[in-house]
Amino acid sequence: MATEPMEIEIIVSGGDWSHLPDAASFCARVLQAAADMEQAQGSVVAMLSDDAMLRQLNRDWRGKDQATNVLSFPAAQNGDGFLGDIAMAFETVRAEAMAQEKAFDAHVAHLLVHGFLHLLSYDHDRDDAAARMEARETEILRALGYPNPYRDQA
Repeated sequence: MATEPMEIEIIVSGGDWSHLPDAASFCARVLQAAADMEQAQGSVVAMLSDDAMLRQLNRDWRGKDQATNVLSFPAAQNGDGFLGDIAMAFETVRAEAMAQEKAFDAHVAHLLVHGFLHLLSYDHDRDDAAARMEARETEILRALGYPNPYRDQA
């Protein structure tokens, strides 16, 4: 069941995202598909950046002085419909895709869906919550034509 289109803003602020043709449209399509399947409405901002930016964000917001692949910043629920922000680091995402022998676009799609689900309060802090989140990620990615991202990680 399709919901109203999300208001999705994609900001490219670093990293060589040209490895993903038309990165902004690609990311918007993935996020809209996730929103449709979750029947989520509102708006979201996704920033495609680099390791330096994600390291800074990770240090400032999580106290971890290292780059990471994706960060989610859920918005306070104040009734304006803004779900939050997602930030991704090109170098880390590309290195992970290569190490895991995954297509770059498939890995980006997975991390966008993962980040989006965090905005909707999904988490992986307990085994049951992780299983629920991973199952939902897999369903959304399958609908987008991507394989199960966890299949070779068991």
